[in-house]
Amino acid sequence: MNKIILSLLLLMPFSSLLADVDVNNLAKKKQTPQGLYMTAKDAYDAKMADPKASLFLDVRTRAEVEFVGMADTVDANIPYMTHDKDSWNEKKSRFNSEPNSNFSIAVEEQLKKKGLSKQDKIIVMCRSGSRSAKAANLLSQLGYNNVYSVVDGFEGDKAKSGPNKGHRVVNGWKNANLPWSYKLTVAKMYIEE
Repeated sequence: MNKIILSLLLLMPFSSLLADVDVNNLAKKKQTPQGLYMTAKDAYDAKMADPKASLFLDVRTRAEVEFVGMADTVDANIPYMTHDKDSWNEKKSRFNSEPNSNFSIAVEEQLKKKGLSKQDKIIVMCRSGSRSAKAANLLSQLGYNNVYSVVDGFEGDKAKSGPNKGHRVVNGWKNANLPWSYKLTVAKMYIEE
């Protein structure tokens, strides 16, 4: 009986994951075929409830993590996209990006480090929820069936009006005042070998 109650208590943080996510108003680029979503607050609560029960990945580029900071509860940074420093995108006024060819291998390595498998919960977070949806889709195609995308990301969405129009002040990890730091630890960082 006690095991059943304990199991229910551990599942409670995940039972209301869709409560804060209005799937009907979720931007197309943030949607995933598997339909598993969390807010930044949900991701934090899930990790605090049982830090060992899931793998929490920050899929932003290494530069984003280095200069913008990273959530304290993230297990690892594994960029979904990398920058091609030799190729400029004139339309977007930035370097072109390309998929990280080692992404799936690095995810598998992180799961093994935590003693987890493809069936265990993986939470992916990017800047604002678009890349995390793409990362969740890729992992789903590779047989990972329990991948949640953090729809508001680390920095959140841009305000559409008002004095902060165009600034990422709407939602997200930082705007929810969840714990994060500019100080990074090498054990969590993506190091190409």
